Amino acid sequence: MEKLLAFDFSAFLVMFVLLSTTISRRMIHGKENRIFLATLACAFLTTVFDVWSIVLDVYAEGALTLKYISHSLYLFFHSLMVVIYICYIVSLADIWHRLKRNILHKILLPLPMIIVTILLISNFFTHKVFYMNAEGHYTRGSLFAFIYLAGFAYAIYGIFFILANKVLFKRSRFWALMSVFLLVFAATFLQMFMPGIVIEMFATTIGLLFISMIIQKPEENIDLTTGLQNATAYSIDIKRNFHNEKVFDIIMINVANFHSVRDIIGFDAANDLLVEVANKLRAVNKSSKLNSDLYYLGKGKFRLTIDEDMRERSLEIAELVNTTLQKNFDVNHINLNLICYVCITRCPYDVDDYEILMHFGERFTDNIEYSGNVLLARELFSKERYDLFNKLDSIIENAITNHKFQVYYQPIYSTEEKRFNSAEALLRLKDDTYGFIPPDVFIPAAEKSGAIHRIGAYVLEEVCDFIASSDLPKLNIDYIEINLSVAQCMHQDLSKQVLNILDKYKVSPDKINLEITETATSNLHSIMLKNLQELTEAGVSFSLDDFGTGYSNMQRVASLPLKIVKLDRTFVNHEENPKLSIVLENTVKMIKDMDMQIVAEGIETEQLVTRFADMKCEYIQGYYFSKPIPRNDFIVFITKHLNSNK
Repeated sequence: MEKLLAFDFSAFLVMFVLLSTTISRRMIHGKENRIFLATLACAFLTTVFDVWSIVLDVYAEGALTLKYISHSLYLFFHSLMVVIYICYIVSLADIWHRLKRNILHKILLPLPMIIVTILLISNFFTHKVFYMNAEGHYTRGSLFAFIYLAGFAYAIYGIFFILANKVLFKRSRFWALMSVFLLVFAATFLQMFMPGIVIEMFATTIGLLFISMIIQKPEENIDLTTGLQNATAYSIDIKRNFHNEKVFDIIMINVANFHSVRDIIGFDAANDLLVEVANKLRAVNKSSKLNSDLYYLGKGKFRLTIDEDMRERSLEIAELVNTTLQKNFDVNHINLNLICYVCITRCPYDVDDYEILMHFGERFTDNIEYSGNVLLARELFSKERYDLFNKLDSIIENAITNHKFQVYYQPIYSTEEKRFNSAEALLRLKDDTYGFIPPDVFIPAAEKSGAIHRIGAYVLEEVCDFIASSDLPKLNIDYIEINLSVAQCMHQDLSKQVLNILDKYKVSPDKINLEITETATSNLHSIMLKNLQELTEAGVSFSLDDFGTGYSNMQRVASLPLKIVKLDRTFVNHEENPKLSIVLENTVKMIKDMDMQIVAEGIETEQLVTRFADMKCEYIQGYYFSKPIPRNDFIVFITKHLNSNK
């Protein structure tokens, strides 16, 4: 008896621990986790009924009905376990949509299990699968071989399925999945020669343990705050969906004001809020009977995927999600309203590329005013635009190598001298395929890749070449402004690089003015301050660009070595808002009291030119005079203006 139960009892204990651990690790969300949990539950029940059957066979001389029930349930769950395990493997490969379309698979896959079930039910009357002999001992019948043939058929199917779809599994996953079949085959072979050792379920348990350790890792797939699947799991699943040519929808939920809310309520309370949002999404998922995968990607971004057979309900579900999240949330007695953008993306119809989809998910709320309505990706998405984003790094590299960048110049008018005394150098990129690419598109990409430093050096060299040429002195231009990105400001060799280029072209430092943005000043760093100080001491002047776009810190502005402050174009429309007009007048006075000059940007009408000139703004820049134009056109423009004033 002890020998018979030794391995089964060990399997029972290990399986119980595996089940408990899987549930306690919250690995119950997502199709894969649910099917693996079902596999463990089925294996656990198989072990329970196996132990019960052995106990009855040894200690219960009668109890024939109980023996038939226990052995039948053992064989049923033993066969079902293999079926569920096959489902788990298919779920990992995520090709259910292919199997559903294949009629042969739909018929043949459940057929062995149906036969086993019919045989076990009929065995209560026919005793052809197994029976109790005259001594009351369990004895295999003439049809028993069909039970093992069914299991063998599923095992062969599973092995060939794994081999045929090997590309979908990492090496560790591949061998973990194969280990169950290999261990069970080895145990079955061993039992043929040593029938007294019941080792099959123990081998199965060891295989499932391998899977739990290698594949089912919550730290890799589950977000510990919300309990939803995380960004890593989302990335893997979406890549696999595209690889498998799967048709699916994604309901994207981006909480636009998450960071603001977190700043108000604190980190821990923000986590509680995320848990509440996750629970509401689970409730929608459950009430809608979707059984869809839910993900939290971080930064207030949630995702819900909908398989092909439920796609006709995507809009209904998205509307339900939208309505649910528009209700106020109560966190620590603070009533909060989340600004949740909800968007339906149909793949592969709207988006058929992983990288483009991920970029779209990050940026679909850009420049879209919140309306409270469900958005449709097909109405927001421009494939050409996102294809461009996907190729920006190579486009920028090609532009640097093949001199595709061009420096344009926008004249700046002096209200005191009544002439164009300076200009702003602006970078333009024209690609052979995509045409002109806006700076607000390629500059962030260049900063991210590090190419911005080479681009910055190129612009400075082009401007210095223009200043050193024989053309500029004829134009009576005092200096040219050059923009610096945040990344350039933080580069430790910036001052050295700038001064070396000025020396190379024999350009006086007072001939250039470097523009830094208010964003850059909000991230003041010792390296940036060192660069500003060294360049200022060398005679280079600085101006602050886009003043007024954020929460302007006048103390910070006053502490910097600035010569000019450029008012953002948001001040231009002050006529529509009397309060803004008051802010503008006081801002101008404050800047002038700090002995700094002012450039009004974005001026497009004569009325605005007069208005800012009357406020004693020294310089005017905008389309009223000229848009940014190439070097030769700039020379023609300024020359023409000089001649008209003679």
